[in-house]
Amino acid sequence: MNIENIEAFVYIVHFNSFNKAAEALYVSQPSISARIQSLERELSVRLFEREGRHFTLTEKGKQFLPYAQNILKTYKAGRQQLQVAEKQSDELRIGCTLSGANYILPEVLPVFKRKHRHIRIKLLTAPSETILEKVLAKELDVGLTRSMSHPDVESEQLYEDPIRLFVHRSHPFARKISLSMEEVGREPIVFFECGSLDWNRIHRLFQTLDVPPRIEMQIDNLETAKKLVVGGMGISFLPELSVRKEIREGVLLPLEMPQLSGISLRTHLLSLKGQGTELGQLFGEVIRGMDLTAGRPQASPG
Repeated sequence: MNIENIEAFVYIVHFNSFNKAAEALYVSQPSISARIQSLERELSVRLFEREGRHFTLTEKGKQFLPYAQNILKTYKAGRQQLQVAEKQSDELRIGCTLSGANYILPEVLPVFKRKHRHIRIKLLTAPSETILEKVLAKELDVGLTRSMSHPDVESEQLYEDPIRLFVHRSHPFARKISLSMEEVGREPIVFFECGSLDWNRIHRLFQTLDVPPRIEMQIDNLETAKKLVVGGMGISFLPELSVRKEIREGVLLPLEMPQLSGISLRTHLLSLKGQGTELGQLFGEVIRGMDLTAGRPQASPG
């Protein structure tokens, strides 16, 4: 029995989609369909009922699913044991998004090194999708990313970073008691755009305005957006963790706005499900034991 056919079946059920399963396995959709047809021939049963683009598991498919999952799990565990011909390394390989590398790891790594002085650190800064691929390929021990879904990966939320409106201390908003979206929309806005769903929610806050907001700059780099606000080029919605230094120095002020409640950037710890490395587990223990919210600035009423 071809393990790739088993894998295709399990992934299709997990994602409830032939296309998403194909993307996760880096093959074409016709290849996924061909694997299922081959598996059905081997088993002499139909695993899916197909109606156009929709499909459901047959009763035989439901019966076979737990066995397929166990076969795949056992195969991957066996393959990992064979690959552990490589001796245990003393190098911890971390993949991290740019914001995590700038604002989370500088707090975490010194604590980790104090506990594990003999372990060297190798950091890769990359988009979440790239980090997921490298965790799956066992090129990284752990990843710090936005939320990612994959049947072979554990994704644990570590930190939720509230997004707030930040202004320079000399800005007129710094002295206001209340603030409306209309007032915000009339100010020059430096808009940090990271592509997550929560940033789309900020866009939607302006959709009720009669006049479009004054988005003077759209920036895909968090440090650049922050420095433009420090330089007086506008106001900006920024993750709180990125502005702590400027808050302590009194350069930037966060304004509390009820409309932003629940909007945040979330950082997740990625590792291979049931196959995490010893070094990755040590890193997980350290970062889980830290309070990344310590030093969170109090917002001015707005």
